[in-house]
Amino acid sequence: MSAQDRTLDHYQELMTINATSHVLRTGRELGLFDALLEGQKTLEVLAERTGLPESRLLLLLRPLTSVGIIEKYAEDYAISSVARLLCQYDADLGDAVWKNASAALKSESQSSVDTDVPQSRFDSIAATQWVHTPAAMQAAEILDFGPTPAEDGSEEGEGTVLSSEESEPQTLLDLGCGSAVWSCAAAHRDPQLRVTLVDHPGALEAAMATANSIELGDRFQSIEGDALTAELPEGQFDHVLIAQRLNSYSPDQIRLMLQRATSAVKPGGRVIVIDSFEGPNRPSLAESIEALRIGIETEGGAVPELKEAQERMKDVGLESIQFTFIAASRVGLGLMTGIKP
Repeated sequence: MSAQDRTLDHYQELMTINATSHVLRTGRELGLFDALLEGQKTLEVLAERTGLPESRLLLLLRPLTSVGIIEKYAEDYAISSVARLLCQYDADLGDAVWKNASAALKSESQSSVDTDVPQSRFDSIAATQWVHTPAAMQAAEILDFGPTPAEDGSEEGEGTVLSSEESEPQTLLDLGCGSAVWSCAAAHRDPQLRVTLVDHPGALEAAMATANSIELGDRFQSIEGDALTAELPEGQFDHVLIAQRLNSYSPDQIRLMLQRATSAVKPGGRVIVIDSFEGPNRPSLAESIEALRIGIETEGGAVPELKEAQERMKDVGLESIQFTFIAASRVGLGLMTGIKP
């Protein structure tokens, strides 16, 4: 393929992306999605609901079907699973955020610890956090949550796992838990793990619903309050998890969160941070969009470079800092751990 052909293909791709977003908005504005959320409908019924001639409605339905927003079964049209998610969590396709992009980018960022992150940002993360389930399961494996191997030198598969009577259950504090997808994955992998959740009432309700949906709720308890200010036990947890949270905060708030996490973990315990990080490779479109969204929705938040994130961990007294990207993440999330001496 020639350079000119690649340029033309790239141009067409960009124009198609833009056109698709407008097609989605047109369907929403005409009430097409609302009609299909009620159930499957024929072209004739949809034409009546939208007030469009059937021939004109078909022009809209075809691209929506091509991108998987609408599905066609014989003479009926139905809304797809992905469209149901859009209607449930992002009915405006994110317009409430992006319409303020120009003004937000022109404003000067603030770094004060008193700068509040809009609760709507954390609510949005909590509402859609379950899409990270495969990444959360992989993270739990990377972090080696699970039964403790015996120390008698026996081979795997020959009784190498200690029973609950022989080992103390590990404890995890999920600080700013959202819907607790990440800590639920850890608890699913480790049948003894005890989890304490910290967040606002709405997030705690979603978190407990997540835990109960996989029959883990009896090992979860909660502390209601803001992750930055809620009173926490000191030195009581084997692990403290901060997932999809730090990048929304100012530098002062990040330091405060890491100090709180370090205070809550036992000596020898781990502080675990799961979030977006700026690595050595060129970021994907999804990663770049997420970094831009953080810049728009928050005043002091940002995606940190790996070195900066490591230095933050060291500055609060953590040692043996380790990092890995989570391959199963669709948005380039990674995890960083530090040990409290």
